[in-house]
Amino acid sequence: MLMMRPTKRPLRRQRLAATAGLGGALLLIAASTVAGQPPQAGQSGIYEQMRRLLNVRHSSGQNVHPVFEGWERNPDGTASLYWGYMNRNWAEALDIPVGPDNHFTPGPADQGQPTHFLPRRVKQLFKVVVPGDFEGEYVWTLSIRGRPASVPGSLKPAQMIDVRKSSSNENTAPQLTPGPALTLAFPASAALAVGVTDDGLPAPRPGAASGLGVRWSKYRGPGEVTFEPAESPVEDGRAVTTATVSEPGRYTLAALADDGSYYGTAQGQGVPGFACCWTFGFIEVSYE
Repeated sequence: MLMMRPTKRPLRRQRLAATAGLGGALLLIAASTVAGQPPQAGQSGIYEQMRRLLNVRHSSGQNVHPVFEGWERNPDGTASLYWGYMNRNWAEALDIPVGPDNHFTPGPADQGQPTHFLPRRVKQLFKVVVPGDFEGEYVWTLSIRGRPASVPGSLKPAQMIDVRKSSSNENTAPQLTPGPALTLAFPASAALAVGVTDDGLPAPRPGAASGLGVRWSKYRGPGEVTFEPAESPVEDGRAVTTATVSEPGRYTLAALADDGSYYGTAQGQGVPGFACCWTFGFIEVSYE
């Protein structure tokens, strides 16, 4: 009797088939969800598997993506291109110096972008000012661990935003005045202060005296920076902190003035609020 041996599909074909099956099951689950029906028998295991895949959180080892947030017309007729980033790590901060792995094109490569990247999403961190009739585009490229990522920015009408005023509740962004540049003898600590004013919107959360505060972070610099405190209340129009660094050099330190819009309207997954209302300011500190 002639026995027929089952044909073995190549491993790649097996994987493709499995992926297609999983994708089809996911579509069925999505359709059921839209229709308000629970997953059918046999789908719940796949649903749970996909939920876990979509919610994987990496503490470290991932890369960072530049983000073009949009642009705004300035009172003098110029325009500001706003930029941020998405560090895909939940715990690891990254340092990428200006150069081949952190640059703008066309040049100059240094457009004031950060070299230190906090975990997760940071929005509307800095801007590049261009003429009001600018017709080209700037491209910001970041590369780490051999994984480059680029994003273009231009004055497309659909990407125009308002970073100064919220269209939903008339809230305006806080006004932040950075303190002067400092030169210190290492390892002295730097006493930092910024002036902050706001319109009082949105209303503070129950139990809170004010929703207005300042968060401090490293923006550029060769070493580690410790802030005490890392979050400062605004009192009598000022927020203060003390910065200590691990090695001498030139640092740019960032102050985020937030009235509750940045973190209070977070969209989940470590993503801040929408386009308004917060303000970044920067202080240069040199440790010699």
